[in-house]
Amino acid sequence: MLTLTQIKPPNGAILVSLNLALTSEERTRSRHRFTTVEGQIVYIHLPRGTVLRDGDLLQDEGETTLVRVCAKLEKVLTVTTTNSLELLKAAYHLGNRHVPVEISQHYLRLAADPVLQKMLEQLKFEVTSELQPFYPEQGAYQHHTDG
Repeated sequence: MLTLTQIKPPNGAILVSLNLALTSEERTRSRHRFTTVEGQIVYIHLPRGTVLRDGDLLQDEGETTLVRVCAKLEKVLTVTTTNSLELLKAAYHLGNRHVPVEISQHYLRLAADPVLQKMLEQLKFEVTSELQPFYPEQGAYQHHTDG
């Protein structure tokens, strides 16, 4: 089994040996066994607290293999409104429930949840179910290690 111990910043020009598609939650695991898109089993052994981002490169101990991290499509809810103040209110309600949220200037995105969907719709937000990569805010105590 290939053990990936180093993280390098994204570089689309670099050719990689393997691709590793991970959900947002899987990208927070610093020590875990995964299967690459190509079917090879790899073990990630990175500093605790490391959060991987789409495009990051992982390298093995012998520095012979590069693996590109890809954000996997996930079932999400995308919340929009025409009023940016209202979007802030939605962020407040979700944050009050400690829900991981992806924050953008034009939308909020969260993991699909029928209870939260109903709450947001009752608050008159436009809520769309989608399959999208999910990039929630990691919080003040998470970090990304550039190798």
